[in-house]
Amino acid sequence: MTPQGQKALKLSPEAFAALGAPSLVYVRPVSGAELIASTPAGALSDVELDPEQTLYAVHGADGARLAVMSDRDTAVAAALAHELAPVSVH
Repeated sequence: MTPQGQKALKLSPEAFAALGAPSLVYVRPVSGAELIASTPAGALSDVELDPEQTLYAVHGADGARLAVMSDRDTAVAAALAHELAPVSVH
């Protein structure tokens, strides 16, 4: 909703992502099954991953997955260690 008499600003997905880029990242829970499905065959051959396991992914403002950690605190700490500004997504 916009204040009376003002036009709503419409941003493309790229322009919206650029608002927080490059320092804004988001942390969200991700299932092992989702990771298995979205990772190229063979890339996880050295990793034991339970499809029911919940992990935490760090994504750039453009949606690109940057890292996956075992817990939320570690994901946030990794982002902060790289001078990124993490936010949570539910």
